[in-house]
This record gives sequence, structure tokens and C-alpha cells, in this order.
Amino acid sequence: MHLSLMHPDESGATTVINSESGSFILSDELLDNPIWNALRIEQRSQAVREKEARRYLPSIGPLAGAPDQSLDSYDALRVLAGPDGLLGLFLQDAPALPAGWSLFRGGQLTQMVCREPKLVEAKSLPEGVILRRLSTSDVSAMIELATLTEPGPFRDRTIELGNFYGILAGERLLAMAGQRMRVPGFVEVSAVCTHPDARGRGYAGVLMSKVIQDIRDEGATPFLHAFAHNPAVSLYRTLGFVQRRTLELAVIKRED
Repeated sequence: MHLSLMHPDESGATTVINSESGSFILSDELLDNPIWNALRIEQRSQAVREKEARRYLPSIGPLAGAPDQSLDSYDALRVLAGPDGLLGLFLQDAPALPAGWSLFRGGQLTQMVCREPKLVEAKSLPEGVILRRLSTSDVSAMIELATLTEPGPFRDRTIELGNFYGILAGERLLAMAGQRMRVPGFVEVSAVCTHPDARGRGYAGVLMSKVIQDIRDEGATPFLHAFAHNPAVSLYRTLGFVQRRTLELAVIKRED
């Protein structure tokens, strides 16, 4: 996808032109509806579309978005979910599901941004332990670790969303972190997880620092989502993340 940056208008805002989405303001307000904006702008090649609703390709994950919680939006999401399908939404307000949907899982998320990172330098790793960028040959191990630790949905092609790094002991994946949503000016840090046998060694901070640096190198601002009461939020703060707002997670299931 090609974006054209225009000069600031009289209000001082910069307009970004997108061939599909028309014009919009390059602003952190795009993070108010991050999944939908990611899939209609920078990641539209990885989206499935029904009217104005979007979802990631099923082989990437179940996250989906729509412009609002209208009946038209839920009707479009119903098509994207398929029979008895699950979708994960990040909503600005509490879910207001119409007939034919049930709430499979919910909770409050904190959305955090990192404008002034405090990166962690990688210290000497134990003998036989390495840090490296992960590749498609690591996907089965990544899915296994994500299934065990539940950092969020991870599928066969999730790795295509951006750079992922791992810490490995031999062939065993101990921890990982990578990128997921891309909204103009922002890239999400995601899939941060550590095997229970390797916790307490500082691996998450080291890996997140690698991901943050990659994002900063391309001129973007890192952001992330976590359950509001997740103890890991304290780690994110030490890396320079601050809360921007809260969102409602709604994993919804089609019932008809």
C-alpha cells in the first residue's frame, strides 16, 4: 500500500491520503479503534473484508474490527466469523451484542504507548542460550509457547505481521516478543511471553527492547495492549510505556 504525506493544513494537522480509505488525519486517535484502522490502512493486504468490517486472515488470527457497534457492523462481522466462529474485538465501550452473538471472553485492556523508551541492554546469556530473530522454521515452537502462556492468539502466519525475536536454549524456545498491528505512525509490540521454567531472568524486557528499537528505527512509536490488571504492566512501565486509554476486549461467538 502507498501513502502520500501532505503538508500540514491550516490547523497544523497532517493529512495522509490512502487509495482505499480516502483521507484521514495522522493522529493517535487512530488507536481508539486500532484493529479496524490497521486492517483498513497499513495491513489491508492481510485483511478479509465484509462491507466496512475487517478481520485478519484466519491463518493470522481472529482479531477483527468495525467502525462502530451498529447492527450493520455486527451483520458484517457475522459473515467474517463464519458458522460458530470466534472473533476478537477491541471496543471503546462495553460490548452491546445483538441476538445471534454470545460473549466468549471479555475484560478491560490498557492501551499503552512508548514515546520515551528506556531500553534494557542484553546481558551475557547463560552458556548455550542465544537471542536471535525468529523465522518461519520456528513457527511450531512459537505456537507451542503461545498456547502454553496465552499472550494472545498466535497462528501459522502471525509471524508475517513483523519482526519476532526469541531466546532459545538449544532448540527450545524460552521466550519471544514481536510485532502485530500497524497503524500509521504506530506499531504494536505483541506476543510477549516466557516459558514458566525461564521466568524471572529478565528475558521479556530484553526481547521487548529489541522490538521497540526496530519500531523506533522505522520512525514509528511502539504501543501495546494488556489486561489492565496484568502484573506485566509494571514491566512495561519500566520500559517507558504509559497508559493512553482503556479498551474493552470482546471475544464474541456467532451462535446462529
